[in-house]
Amino acid sequence: MASILEQFGARVRKYRLKKKLSQEKLAELAGLHRTYIGQVECGKRNLALKNVAKLAKALNVSVKELF
Repeated sequence: MASILEQFGARVRKYRLKKKLSQEKLAELAGLHRTYIGQVECGKRNLALKNVAKLAKALNVSVKELF
């Protein structure tokens, strides 16, 4: 079973690809670094809630949808 971080990262990636965004573009929209986005998508980064909110806003989805 995938960890919660891996599951969350997979959902971020799903929405990013659905919106046809690169990791770099998503990072720019969210005000985060590109490598941070990559680490999130791989489940290697434990996110602060404020960064979850930034990603949701950049992807134009609710925080609830990411979870």
